[in-house]
Amino acid sequence: MQKRWKILPFNDETVTSLHRYLKVSPSICKILSQRSITTFETAKDYFVPALSALHDPFLMKDMQKAVDRIIQAFNNKEQILVFGDYDVDGTTSVASMYSFLCEVYDANLIDFYIPHRYREGYGVSKAGIDFAAAKGITLIICLDCGVKSVELIAYAKTLGIDFIVCDHHLPGPVLPDAAAILNAKQADCAYPYKELCGCGVGFKLMTALTQQLHLSEKILYSYLDLVAIAIAADIVPMTGENRILAYHGLQKINSNPLPGIKALMELAGIQKAMSITNVVFVIAPRVNAAGRMDDAKKAVQLFIEKDVEKAKAFADMLHADNKDRKEADSTITEDALEIIKEDAALQLKKTCVVYNEHWHKGVVGIVASRLIEHYHRPTIVLTKSGEHIAGSARSVPGFNLYEAIYECKDLLIAYGGHFAAAGLTLAKENLAAFTDKFESVVAATIPDELLVPEIIIDAQIDFSEIKESFYNILCRMEPFGPENMRPVFITKNCKDAGYSKVLKEAHIKFIVQQNDVTVTGIGFNMAHQFHLLQNNQPVDIVYTLDENEWNGHKTIQLKVIDFKPSSTH
Repeated sequence: MQKRWKILPFNDETVTSLHRYLKVSPSICKILSQRSITTFETAKDYFVPALSALHDPFLMKDMQKAVDRIIQAFNNKEQILVFGDYDVDGTTSVASMYSFLCEVYDANLIDFYIPHRYREGYGVSKAGIDFAAAKGITLIICLDCGVKSVELIAYAKTLGIDFIVCDHHLPGPVLPDAAAILNAKQADCAYPYKELCGCGVGFKLMTALTQQLHLSEKILYSYLDLVAIAIAADIVPMTGENRILAYHGLQKINSNPLPGIKALMELAGIQKAMSITNVVFVIAPRVNAAGRMDDAKKAVQLFIEKDVEKAKAFADMLHADNKDRKEADSTITEDALEIIKEDAALQLKKTCVVYNEHWHKGVVGIVASRLIEHYHRPTIVLTKSGEHIAGSARSVPGFNLYEAIYECKDLLIAYGGHFAAAGLTLAKENLAAFTDKFESVVAATIPDELLVPEIIIDAQIDFSEIKESFYNILCRMEPFGPENMRPVFITKNCKDAGYSKVLKEAHIKFIVQQNDVTVTGIGFNMAHQFHLLQNNQPVDIVYTLDENEWNGHKTIQLKVIDFKPSSTH
């Protein structure tokens, strides 16, 4: 698939100033300036993220109310329920808050609840409130959901149950009648950092309780590994407090992880230090698989388990769920690609809507993302759900998927989501009409360039710059994530050194040179482009840098993203 290349601009004066202060490569200074790191002080904070730089939790609206209500519950020996969503952010939120409260309060008076994905759906559920009422619970601490649960929180109040809401999703026009609502995205909340995930908001509540009760910060920081996993999995910006928490959480994952996290890493065969990328591709899918394929409660049980052998048993369950998830994901993706391949009309559309009543509801969102990798257009994957059809939608970068679905709301029973992803339910008889209307709305509003994948390139460098000192500074820019992505480079006018080859009929082993400097690299699933290297013409290569270890010897290599003949771009 042809891709657009976009090289980011930079400010020469800022780069010169940074180079003077930091004494690092001008190319690194260009990247820092693009990330709003423009002074020595901001660079120091960036390269050495300090927990002391976290904001005072009491700056968050309703924080004092939340702390007072919890201390009241402690004093009155009330039973408390920790409630959260079934994804990684929700289960880590619940596990950290539940474990923390068990340490600072009576563990016999604390319980947790995760709604079942298919029986109860997303967010606060009536079944969860009824469970609390039956157990005599009078306070629910709700994490990663709740800010839009106006009716259900009102229902809980009629049963004598208070709610503390810890959420990071955009609030609606009406807020629930809760004892406290912690959400920095409230219009009148002065909290300086707005991009915390649900687990991050829960961590700020735990921080406030730690301060109010004069507890040791050691207790609080023992859950940083869970916070880092939530930040990585929820794809929130890797800036500000998120970056500080992820940085220190990764250190804990690599030095002293919770038994459940360690068990997952061992099952995945992790031998070296974990990065955020490892968390996203190794830990997050196994945790998410619990809710996709079965019951996410066992993900919380994994995280709160202190016994190593019991933790391994829960990890085995999640590992098995993930294996089932991968099989379902692979099979359904193949089915969906076959449907598209056999439908010439569908191939010409600017959207992709596919349906099969036998597909597993838990993986349709993943399949939608896979289809975008092949066809790069707004995609919806649907399956049967009870008497109706339900599924997940995913967008291409830059296009507001939620607004397009909103325009089709007259054909839907339910819908929800955000800019890049959404879920929807409709009657079977409306499928054809919805498919046509969704195509019509998207075709009328999406710019053609958004249907071509874009590669954002941070800087143009020469191979002569790729040295160990350069790579070491790149490593210090971790953890990477949205708004602090792994730097992408372009090197122009490179030639095959004569030794590049195709591996396993799919990949390219690059050995290329520029001005007498030769480097090696790997390009996955690029064999179809190999002819571009064979004609002895110069090419421009886009890549990231990583380290390759072979027989104990480490070398820096290119991880090639794309390449083109030099004259064509």
